[in-house]
Amino acid sequence: MEFLNNLLFGYYPYVAGTVFLAGSLVRFDVSQYTWKTNSSQIVDSSGRFRLGNNLFHIGVIFLFFGHLIGLLMPHSWYPYLGLTVGGKQLLAMISGGLFGVLALVGGAILLHRRFTNPRVRAQSSQMDIPILVLLYAQLVVGLLTIPFSAQHLDGSEMMLLSEWAQRIVTFRPDAAAQIANVSWVFKLHLFLGLTIFLLFPFTRLVHIWSVPYAYMWRNYQVVRQRQG
Repeated sequence: MEFLNNLLFGYYPYVAGTVFLAGSLVRFDVSQYTWKTNSSQIVDSSGRFRLGNNLFHIGVIFLFFGHLIGLLMPHSWYPYLGLTVGGKQLLAMISGGLFGVLALVGGAILLHRRFTNPRVRAQSSQMDIPILVLLYAQLVVGLLTIPFSAQHLDGSEMMLLSEWAQRIVTFRPDAAAQIANVSWVFKLHLFLGLTIFLLFPFTRLVHIWSVPYAYMWRNYQVVRQRQG
């Protein structure tokens, strides 16, 4: 079990991270025409699709940045933000549960649409359905962690998970040992998350790199009436 724990949470994060970064770069370099959302809205732009799409994206975006900040924020910053370890744990449970449910409802709508709409299914690539199913499974497991977190309102397991993440990104040793004894549901949540990063370059998710950040600061378009 110690070997498996080290393999999955000591080495696998670096394998997934390397594929995530290097794979994205290679795909952009050699397959730029596939670097797109490949949206199926053109074949089905119903109100149901817009609802599911909005709920899913709002939920997932919040969850991503919530996890990123929550796991990587140095523990010494908590007092400066008016947080205790237990308070941060409770905040994560409430906000994660709320946005997790939003993403889960939106994902269910998108999955049902992709499975049942022949035009949408025909337009799907080989990885569209598997990655959506994986994301949905990750949402379900994420929500399942809430009852387990409620058993440790002192934030003890959250601190172990945070220490694991910070040791991984700073290349410090014994990262896997930090979570050797945490509940299986947290380990499954981490494993699925790492697997999403591993598969990321081979899916439509690469369009996340191309978010038009400069759109908010763009110059106004000058539109003139045609003369003559």
